[in-house]
Amino acid sequence: RDRIDRVGIELPTVEVRFERLTVQARCHVGSRALPTLLNSARNIAEGALGLLGVRLGRQATLTILKDVSGAVRPSRMTLLLGPPSSGKTTLLLALAGKLDPSLRRAGEVAYNGFPLEEFVPQKTAAYISQTDVHVGEMTVKETLDFSARCQGVGTKYDLLTELARREKEAGIRPEPEVDLFMKATSMEGVESSLQTDYTLRILGLDICADTIVGDQMQRGISGGQKKRVTTGEMIVGPTKVLFMDEISTGLDSSTTFQIVKCLQQIVHLGEATILMSLLQPAPETFELFDDIILLSEGQIVYQGPRDFVLEFFESCGFRCPERKGTADFLQEVTSKKDQEQYWADKQRPYRYISVSEFAQTFKRFHVGLELENHLSVPFDKSRSHQAALVFSKHSVSTRELLKASFDKEWLLIKRNSFVYIFKTIQLIIVALIASTVFLRTQMHTRNLDDGFVYVGALLFTLIVNMFNGFAELPLTITRLPVFFKHRDLLFYPAWIFTLPNVVLRIPFSIIESIVWVVVTYYTMGFAPEADRFFKQLLLVFLIQQMAGGLFRAIAGLCRSMIIAQTGGALFLLIFFVLGGFLLPKDFIPKWWIWGYWISPLVYGYNALAVNEFYSPRWMDKFVMDKNGVPKRLGMAMLEGANIFTDKNWFWIGAAGLLGFTIFFNVLFTLCLTYLNPLGKPQAVISEETAKEAEDNGLPRETVSNGSTRRNGSTRRNGSMKSKDGSNNS
Repeated sequence: RDRIDRVGIELPTVEVRFERLTVQARCHVGSRALPTLLNSARNIAEGALGLLGVRLGRQATLTILKDVSGAVRPSRMTLLLGPPSSGKTTLLLALAGKLDPSLRRAGEVAYNGFPLEEFVPQKTAAYISQTDVHVGEMTVKETLDFSARCQGVGTKYDLLTELARREKEAGIRPEPEVDLFMKATSMEGVESSLQTDYTLRILGLDICADTIVGDQMQRGISGGQKKRVTTGEMIVGPTKVLFMDEISTGLDSSTTFQIVKCLQQIVHLGEATILMSLLQPAPETFELFDDIILLSEGQIVYQGPRDFVLEFFESCGFRCPERKGTADFLQEVTSKKDQEQYWADKQRPYRYISVSEFAQTFKRFHVGLELENHLSVPFDKSRSHQAALVFSKHSVSTRELLKASFDKEWLLIKRNSFVYIFKTIQLIIVALIASTVFLRTQMHTRNLDDGFVYVGALLFTLIVNMFNGFAELPLTITRLPVFFKHRDLLFYPAWIFTLPNVVLRIPFSIIESIVWVVVTYYTMGFAPEADRFFKQLLLVFLIQQMAGGLFRAIAGLCRSMIIAQTGGALFLLIFFVLGGFLLPKDFIPKWWIWGYWISPLVYGYNALAVNEFYSPRWMDKFVMDKNGVPKRLGMAMLEGANIFTDKNWFWIGAAGLLGFTIFFNVLFTLCLTYLNPLGKPQAVISEETAKEAEDNGLPRETVSNGSTRRNGSTRRNGSMKSKDGSNNS
């Protein structure tokens, strides 16, 4: 920082303003919002009718944030305080531009005078959730390295170039160590950057840098360290605006203090903008913040310097006891249950002062008047540094993103090597068992009965290799939460994630196909010609690729193992029933014949059969048909099994399998592009709250931060938490 100040370079800064911001949600009342089968069916029906303009069902409007205004200034640590469900998460999401589209928002949020629609808020600011979502198989350092590669270095290189030019003009020689550090952190595309090592050190993660993060299946770093990794993922990039949602959850006070102390240095030295919500910060942590925003029942009670917050409440008649932490006092003084104990004006009898009264009093307080004057002057856009905001979604080249994604995917394949080794061993065991069931010495080519035994062997080959791709389903679903988090942060588009998933599994599929065909082909006694051996090898490979794409598409569409095992099984049953082998094509009803043509198993089954029964050992033998006319055994076999007799059906089937492989992988990519994680939280307003609103003269459909119930548990709900790669509820 001294080097930058010496040549008079101004660092880019961002001031976030929000004016008259109101956020509302439509909520069901009482038991209507419980997640029952009947309510789910009613929601689907009401949604369909809603598209036609027909509104059924009773819903109330919950006001989460009510006409709030304020500013988060650069170079100042700002703490967002408030009791649970006061709207803190909703405010942070609104400022970060990540508010759920189902919520109704009024008012304006602007960065340096630019509304959210005029730049890319996901690249300019970062919302850090209180939920830790990481890839368990990656180490701490690998996680931060990947995040740094996806975010790039921003304008660091341009800053360094300008810095070197000015130093040269002024004849200043920089310190070698500082110069080397700044150059190293400005290099783009490196697999392991010095910025990552620096972030690991300031967050105290250097002691576990080479330890895997871990998950439910494998032990990794501690919960507190995972919190630091979540924070480090964002500060390792060039983002200078951070909205941090209760990052102290699960941390001890000492760890929280260390993290906040590090962030304070980033804010003061790097002129960053940070708004952090903490539930119960310790006094020493509270002292690290410059400004305080106190939120209660969706309204701002106080916003301004920390030094004046107690003075404001003393002017209202409340005093913080000496042995009481200031943060705890601020969260309790607005509560109807706890407020009386802090009443200090003995000359007047105590009466409950509502949140609305506090908010109105603050507007007349000198800090509130200064804030009002500040907001009354529009931000001069010309003063905004050209590097302060990001106006393009593509801050890193596609080539670098692809390289980072391929490196990450290959790393995960190596970490999960046991799965692929086990799959291959399993396939060998099943192949040996199949070879003893369909043993060559007992397989003959004399008549139609012998042919149907070969049909059974071909069907077994088809089904085993079809379900060999089932492992893709759980592997993909476990990766989706991290993907959705990265996608919402605009780290990379969906196809950057899916392409390495598909391409890097091709070599394993080739090995497994070779293993199956080598073990079974001649042992079962299939056609001895070499070209038919390689043709079956090609078909087995395409069947495995199609199956992998199918199970990936089911994972992307269902996004949950429970739904995939139920709803996903429906697709498989349809494919099997209409595949042409359980129910021959001629017996499928006409209104279901379309299902026959869209089943990928049809193409694999027909191609395998045509490849086998067109061999000379079947075509050189003759049998009598029912009219006494001699017919080639191979043709009679194909007709008897309701298989197409055209020789070209081998290539038609191979092309069909290739087409379905491409289709399923494209469908997987589209699902990840346009679908969101399941489990969207839903606020529920109790019948008592709705009745209380009526008793107060308000419409039953309007509730402002009353006592609500979420999924059956009573709580005060002023906060609607939205999706951020994971579900916060």
